Amino acid sequence: MAKVNIKPLADRVLVAPMAAETKTASGIIIPDTAKEKPQKGKVVAVGPGTKDEKITVKVGDTVLYGKYSGTELKLDGSDYLMMRESDILAII
Repeated sequence: MAKVNIKPLADRVLVAPMAAETKTASGIIIPDTAKEKPQKGKVVAVGPGTKDEKITVKVGDTVLYGKYSGTELKLDGSDYLMMRESDILAII
């Protein structure tokens, strides 16, 4: 995981999405047109939180998030999602 030169504000979290599955459990190869958007990623940067709520995730955590959560960003040739901590469903 490369060092990212970005610091999210307030309760925002920067997540690097993991690659979509290319094969099913039974070994069937999934074509590009049928791949679903990944809902799992690794936390790259976190904001300081708000005065009412502290941030519970930390850099390096693997998280699950909603299918349509966050804003897609492209930094230094890599894809990232910027989302609020409340959009994160669970830490794996």
